[in-house]
Amino acid sequence: MSALCRRITSLATQLRIQTFAAVESQRNALSLPTRIFPSLNFFSSKPPPGPPTINDKLMEFLDSPKNWSADTIKTGRSWRTDELRIKSNEDLHKLWFVLLKERNMLLSMERECKKEYRVFANPERIDKVEESMENLEKVVRERNKAYFDLETTEPSERPGKLVSDQIGMRYFYKYAEHYIPKIMNRKWRAQVVHGYEGRAVKMFLLRMAEKKYNKQAWQTHCRRRYVSKLFRNFPDVDEDAIRKAFPDVDIEAAKNHKDARGNHNKNIA
Repeated sequence: MSALCRRITSLATQLRIQTFAAVESQRNALSLPTRIFPSLNFFSSKPPPGPPTINDKLMEFLDSPKNWSADTIKTGRSWRTDELRIKSNEDLHKLWFVLLKERNMLLSMERECKKEYRVFANPERIDKVEESMENLEKVVRERNKAYFDLETTEPSERPGKLVSDQIGMRYFYKYAEHYIPKIMNRKWRAQVVHGYEGRAVKMFLLRMAEKKYNKQAWQTHCRRRYVSKLFRNFPDVDEDAIRKAFPDVDIEAAKNHKDARGNHNKNIA
């Protein structure tokens, strides 16, 4: 019996060695090209004959190999809402998945470039794709709202209200259906707390309001100085255009300010 076991073990070892040798010879015959990314060497840009493999599907998460070493890549602009409004729902559905696939590819390439300490060409491509997705989602919401207003006279999105959290910050809370009433649901009350109390929270809100007011005042001051310099450098500028571009700035005060003083108006005090 022991001799038979040794014979089986020997045959299994020989079969394992032959299988490993066959795999190595096939791998050498493929002669995969060298990539600029060492961590992506096991991918091949040329699909082998036959049905698609897992490597072909994974390559869809990466950019075209000809763009891996490029410093700049020519790209177009993002999709506008006016262009998306004339498309059908089916086209929008297809375009959404195309943009989603493009965003996944760009994020994968950006991560790989950071990992290999290389420059990611044209990083604004991610912003263009995200802007296109936001515009597409806006168009879909417009259509949903129009459909619900016409057919059901009900809101298309889940209703909600502005509430305050534990530190007094305001946010929009969307209503949701629950099996247990909120009065009896202890877990929900522990996670979602509306309202705030305490002297520390009130002082925090006062400081936040003060910081916001100072920021707005500084922005208004900067815009007023900019308008005054416009009057100083361009005495014949159109005041109606300036008033339309800066509605929160007192044009007369900016025009008579000392920052607007120039060789053309020396009499300004």
